[in-house]
Amino acid sequence: MDEFSSYQSFAQVYDEFMDQTPYRLWGENIRQYLRKYKVKDGADVLDLGCGTGRMTNLLDGFGYRMTGMDISPEMLEIAAGSGNSEIFYICQDMRELDLLHPADAVISTCDSLNYILEPEDLIQVFVRVRENLKEDGVFLFDMNTLFKYKTLLAENTFAEDREECSFIWQNFYDQEDGINEYDLTLFIRMESGLYQKFEEVHFQRAYETEEIKEALRLAGFEIREVVDADTLKEPETESERLYFISTINHEVDK
Repeated sequence: MDEFSSYQSFAQVYDEFMDQTPYRLWGENIRQYLRKYKVKDGADVLDLGCGTGRMTNLLDGFGYRMTGMDISPEMLEIAAGSGNSEIFYICQDMRELDLLHPADAVISTCDSLNYILEPEDLIQVFVRVRENLKEDGVFLFDMNTLFKYKTLLAENTFAEDREECSFIWQNFYDQEDGINEYDLTLFIRMESGLYQKFEEVHFQRAYETEEIKEALRLAGFEIREVVDADTLKEPETESERLYFISTINHEVDK
C-alpha cells in the first residue's frame, strides 16, 4: 500500500471535478486565523500538500509570500503553470520537509494530512513542520473526521459525467484499521477526441480527534483551537472536517 502514488492521471482533471469547492471562503477563513495569531499579510507561508496550487495562488493573491509543497510531480506541474511564477514549488515528501528558510506559517487543506496512513508518520510530519516553522509561527491544517469516513463515504459509489472527463469513484472504508480506499476510474477526453481510461487507487486514514491532538503535543505543539471547518464553531458529532490551529510549545524546549 503506497499512499503517495496518487494523483497521476487524476491530476489532469482534478480542478475540474473540484470546481464546486469554496476555495475563496476557505482562504478567507485561513487568513482570518493567521491574522488572529499575529501572522501578518506579506508573511512567508508554506502550503503543505498544495496539489494544483489553487489555495497557494489564492493566498498569494492575499499578499502572502507563498511556497507550495507536494509529492506529486503531476500536480506540481499544473500548479507551476497556473498562477504567479514567483511562487516557489517543492516536490517533497512531507515526512521529510526541509525548507531553505523557516516559515511564518504552515497551512494544509483539502484533507492532505489524511493521506498519512501511520500514526508515527503523522507525528513525523508534525515534527518536520515544527523544525521548519519560526519560533512564533502558526500551524493550521484541516482533516476529514471519522464521522465522514464511517457515515458519508462508507461503502458508497459516486459518479460524475462531463463533456471532457468522467469518473466512477468506489469507496471502501475499513472500520477495523481506519483506512479508507478510493478506487477511481477516469475517462479523459484526449486531443484526438477519443476518451482514454485511467485507474488510480488512493488511501486515506481516519484519525480520532484526540489522536491528532496527541500527535501535535508529542511533536512539540501547543493546540490553540479545534473547530468545525465549515462553521468555525465547536466541533459536533456530525462535523465532516476540522481545523486544527497550533503554535510551538516552548515549554518542551526547557
